Amino acid sequence: MSGTGWRPGACAIAGIGMTDFSRDSGRSDLTLATQAVLAALDDAGLAASEVDGIVRCDMDLVRHNDLAEALGIRQLSYWGECGPGGVAPCALVGQAVGAILSGQADTVVAFRSLNGRSGRRYGAAPASAAQQVVGGGATYDEFFLPHGLLTAGQMFALMAQRHMIEYGSTPEQLGSIAIACRDRALANPAAQMHGRPLTMDDYLSARMISSPLRLYDYCLETDGAAAVVVTSTARARDCRNGAALIQAVAQASLPGTQPGTMFPVLMRDSITSLSSRAVAELLWARSGLGPADVDVAQLYDCFTITLLLQLEDYGFAKRGEGGAFAADGGIGLDGPLPCNTSGGHLSEGYIHGMNHIVEAVRQIRGTSSAQVPGAEVSLVTSAPPPASSALILTADR
Repeated sequence: MSGTGWRPGACAIAGIGMTDFSRDSGRSDLTLATQAVLAALDDAGLAASEVDGIVRCDMDLVRHNDLAEALGIRQLSYWGECGPGGVAPCALVGQAVGAILSGQADTVVAFRSLNGRSGRRYGAAPASAAQQVVGGGATYDEFFLPHGLLTAGQMFALMAQRHMIEYGSTPEQLGSIAIACRDRALANPAAQMHGRPLTMDDYLSARMISSPLRLYDYCLETDGAAAVVVTSTARARDCRNGAALIQAVAQASLPGTQPGTMFPVLMRDSITSLSSRAVAELLWARSGLGPADVDVAQLYDCFTITLLLQLEDYGFAKRGEGGAFAADGGIGLDGPLPCNTSGGHLSEGYIHGMNHIVEAVRQIRGTSSAQVPGAEVSLVTSAPPPASSALILTADR
């Protein structure tokens, strides 16, 4: 889908569904995925037999055919995948839109399912780290792994430190992001951190994980699943809860990134910006909207610094001023850009960004536990480098 060929509002999200979020689901990834998809279909008032397309994250353990079999779908006319991880959710919706507009499918389910705490823990170093170096090949990982740079948290810690050096951002500014997300989780009974308030003293006194990032700068580890149903706007309007219009979707990658896993993004001239800067340019052009038009945002928050950098990349704050914007109440419920209104990955649950899309639809419908009055334009981002994706949902008025 090129920028000139995009059709704003031609497709919509008609259904949303999630499982409970926990540290030990006691269920397989397939069971979680099936439960989330069935909830999304029920929300839309559709039967599983009406689904003819499935798109998945390439890191998901659940395959298209396995999910189709569990749902009783006899034939898929379209299946696809993209990723990895947090890059995927908005891109999955974009792929569903592409399948529908090209006539390959009519009703597409996008999902993410993981036992991220009781199963594979994404915050841990990969089991294959040693083999990546010993096995050779031009991956550039050999410049990082032998020195202990193994996890995403360490990489983003370097970005945070660089931002502090260049722009004077502070731990308290990062803390304000963690606290804002926690405040929203306190209103959300489904959030993992519901009922557990967070103060600045709590934040600053928490243990350091990878300097300058502390415990509450890190997202949660979560068992759970989330799913959405994408179809044409005309059809979505006839569904149980109407249409959340997909105004635009965009994807982009960082130019000049060396091959490898995530760490070569640190070899750029500047590490205080993400690929979301390029995504933003496409998204605003395709939607005909800009930062001032956004009523509410669900910004990918695997770490507090990730959200801070996106405030700048998407144009909500000037370069170097994202921390001050957040600390001055910019992302609060009464601020100019209410963010992560269900608690985000920092306090609701970490489903690699798919739960952010579910919450964005709630905001458009007016059913969020931390509802922004009159919200009609909702931004969602899927952000980690070296690639990103994002989407804008609008109300069907």
